[in-house]
Amino acid sequence: MRIIAGSKRRLRLKTLEGKDVRPTTDRIKETLFNILQPEIPGCYFLDLFAGSGQIGLEAVSRGARYAVFVEHAKKAADCIRENIASTKSEKETYLYQMDVMSAIGSMEGKYQFDLIFMDPPYGKFLEKEALASLESSSLLKKDTLIIVEADLSTDFSYLDEMGYEVIREKKYKTNVHIFMKKV
Repeated sequence: MRIIAGSKRRLRLKTLEGKDVRPTTDRIKETLFNILQPEIPGCYFLDLFAGSGQIGLEAVSRGARYAVFVEHAKKAADCIRENIASTKSEKETYLYQMDVMSAIGSMEGKYQFDLIFMDPPYGKFLEKEALASLESSSLLKKDTLIIVEADLSTDFSYLDEMGYEVIREKKYKTNVHIFMKKV
């Protein structure tokens, strides 16, 4: 796993081992950032369920002003810390080692994000819970773009009820990126 483009291009990133881990592949990450690139320079980026931190660090490498990572698992949070250090990104990043819903509450009034990316464990409905927490959150600007990575079978029929508008959907072999904004 590596940073694909930007100021930290080609730097290797540490990843977690195990069958429960599914890091975003370089190909999918490249497609995602080709879509997001116009939004990245100068943005505030939130990486929820951050895993190794590769998505937020890619955003920083491509010009994001600041990235905040949220990861509850200790091993994953330690991996993010190592990746932040190895990419020398300490000044433009912050890690909350806590569950996503608590972190959203802790960040109220401290940040507003231009881009929010989340890649929760599949099949546990955590994306719905996180979107519900963000629904009336001060973390959202009027035009904040939220991207959810999910299994292809994930049901997003509730988005309208929560006041989210899907603006784009990008399907891959086994997963999908849903791009949305709060209406």
